[in-house]
Amino acid sequence: MPNIIKQGQVRPDDWNLLRQDENGQLPETAAGGNVIVPLSDWLERRVFWRSHAARVGVWLGPDDDPARLLADLPELELIAVDFPAFTDGRGYSHARLLRERYGYRGELRAIGDVWQDLLHSMAQVGFDAFAIKDGKALESSLDGFNTFSENYQATVLNPLPLFRRRVTSP
Repeated sequence: MPNIIKQGQVRPDDWNLLRQDENGQLPETAAGGNVIVPLSDWLERRVFWRSHAARVGVWLGPDDDPARLLADLPELELIAVDFPAFTDGRGYSHARLLRERYGYRGELRAIGDVWQDLLHSMAQVGFDAFAIKDGKALESSLDGFNTFSENYQATVLNPLPLFRRRVTSP
């Protein structure tokens, strides 16, 4: 069982992330497992996944619209956001929309090209779980949360910008 970083700790991951193969098909999974399926598959086969998996999460690609999950948010305990490239930041917007505009409170996981360098900024927009890219050290990646001691702008973790925090602090 692989490990992830969840709420600042290394933990075992009991979810299976399903990606389409070269033929556009999802792999067959064992009945009763915990799966994370692409948004398009969730929208087409909700009923199937609800009856064939113990728990179902959905993952969003950079081009997916998080608003398409609005009706499903109360039942989804995990939403993953894919970062196909280190330089593709659209997932940050997905996270902020899910947390701030849509009020999602379940696990929000960053998947794909996720590195230690990104953990601090990803946490600030609402991610609380991280599947670090294969080949990167998981334990040392925890240092990524301590990259900065202060943020000037408002974030999901601290909704007051620095100038407001300074005015209200003694």
